[in-house]
Amino acid sequence: MTDAILRTASALLGAALTSPTDLGGSPRSTVLRCTTSDGESVVVKAYRDEPEALRCFTAEAAGLALGAGAGPKLLAVDTEFPLLVMEDLGAAPSLADALLGDSTDKAREALLAWARAYGRLAAESVGREEEFAALRARYDRGEQQSDTNDWIHKAVEGLPAVLDSLGVTAPDGLMSEISLVNGLTQFPVYSPGDICPDNNLLFPDRVRMLDFEGAEYHSVFIDAVYTRMPFSSCWCVFRLPQGVQASIEDAYRSEVVKGHSELLDDEVWREGMRLGMLAWTVDATTSLTPRVLEEDRPLHRTRRPVPSLRQLVRYRWEILLREVPELPATAETMRRLLAATERWDVPPMPLYPAFLSTDLR
Repeated sequence: MTDAILRTASALLGAALTSPTDLGGSPRSTVLRCTTSDGESVVVKAYRDEPEALRCFTAEAAGLALGAGAGPKLLAVDTEFPLLVMEDLGAAPSLADALLGDSTDKAREALLAWARAYGRLAAESVGREEEFAALRARYDRGEQQSDTNDWIHKAVEGLPAVLDSLGVTAPDGLMSEISLVNGLTQFPVYSPGDICPDNNLLFPDRVRMLDFEGAEYHSVFIDAVYTRMPFSSCWCVFRLPQGVQASIEDAYRSEVVKGHSELLDDEVWREGMRLGMLAWTVDATTSLTPRVLEEDRPLHRTRRPVPSLRQLVRYRWEILLREVPELPATAETMRRLLAATERWDVPPMPLYPAFLSTDLR
């Protein structure tokens, strides 16, 4: 397989690629760092010929092309193989490294840079949906893009079964309140999709983004709530000091309002953030809880430190409980979930390691 990847990528570039180093990839792809004839290096990413991998290929090719400069430069694309040849960004610490490190100042500055970078990318993408659609069509392999909010619909549908598994009775009106998240489509922005800390490399002049396999247009609040929860779908989750959390939310918002001025309205912002947090909390509840009914486990297979899955879901419920006083059935459900899982006997979510030695609580 590696030989075929090298031959195809070399033909695309018109120059031989050698010395492939496997960078890990995933079940969907093979990722190789290769040396060019002039001694430089590029990254080649080849995708499996199966539906989910092909959807990721189309999204990543289109996403890198639209978000030029945010991620690695797209050098060449072979739609038939399929594979991408990209700029090699080289070695740099990630936002996850900063948060799990021991420097409060570096972590705070990295968070602010991350928030500004995504807010700026979102603002600059407003109104470019047709351009993105054309890029998707250019790189399409016949795998239609699924409904952007399909994950939200599935999470809502799966919630009753999870409540039953924990012996929690749903209060009257719960599903009516929860179903509000199905309308989370307002203020569309472009996003690489997976904006978690380990997908962001910290360079002196800017943040460079990795992993555009989920690139799409979605509501701004799908990304914005990463600043408040924090990091809605990620493994690198601990607690942020309140002041730091507020500052990164403000940093993201100050950039994204340049594309959607309506977000200057505090009521619009509060309502959207509440729905975004509701969507991600229901998703965590339905996707993670069934995995830890019998036994807890770390949130990541190899990285340390990380919280446990039980810690994470309880943390999500605690945060949402504070955010939804206007949704009484949802708030009551969070209380019942927390009461039903007290027997898990897990410690509260601690601060990120980088903030443990500070007075910022």
